[in-house]
Amino acid sequence: MRKNLLMVSLAACCAVVLSSSVALAAENWLGTWKLNAAKSKYSPGPAPKSLTLKFESTADGIKLTSDGLDSEGNPTHGEYVSKFDGTDVPWTGNPDADAASATKIDDNTYKNVWKKDGKPTITAKAVVSKNGKTFTTFQKGTNAKGQAVNSTVVYDRQ
Repeated sequence: MRKNLLMVSLAACCAVVLSSSVALAAENWLGTWKLNAAKSKYSPGPAPKSLTLKFESTADGIKLTSDGLDSEGNPTHGEYVSKFDGTDVPWTGNPDADAASATKIDDNTYKNVWKKDGKPTITAKAVVSKNGKTFTTFQKGTNAKGQAVNSTVVYDRQ
């Protein structure tokens, strides 16, 4: 009897651990990413002096927090919480958008349509490398200054 109880308990623990691991791995962009300016291409420039993205799972969805220094050394901070289901959510701290509409494509990729005053400004495709060490965003559109945007921004996992 004790042996059966032990086996059932062990099986239940394994099931919980495995299901938790699968749930955490569902969005491989979760975690902290630091800008790799040398590998990035900003058009138009100039690039920020630093930028760190933090994606974390919350009860309301995935929270993105960005902190850094702009090209002039001024601190920047932005954030939004999204379920990555294509629904518009408020985005604070982004001069080119006041809303984000993120859609999960697969565990390594999502698309994000940036919007300002209800109108799309920039579309970003975000991809985590197969080895999970690099996060790259490809951004195209028009920024708040009316300039064409065609940037490739590379981040390294921290």
